[in-house]
Amino acid sequence: MSDAVADDTYQVVVNHEEQYSIWPARREPPEGWRGEGTVGTKADCLAHIAEVWTDLRPLSVRAASARADAS
Repeated sequence: MSDAVADDTYQVVVNHEEQYSIWPARREPPEGWRGEGTVGTKADCLAHIAEVWTDLRPLSVRAASARADAS
């Protein structure tokens, strides 16, 4: 794989709060983030995130909201 192709390949990463981002596929994700399995062009990765990340609130906020709704 040429450097130009490698530089255009991204991975979707997610953190413990279920927040999504993209990161160059050739690099390890930063601390606190892990690859979620999607790799492709920047546009492909961003399209995937738009499809799966429909509630932008962090996991802790969603959980607190669910607890408040349940009480």
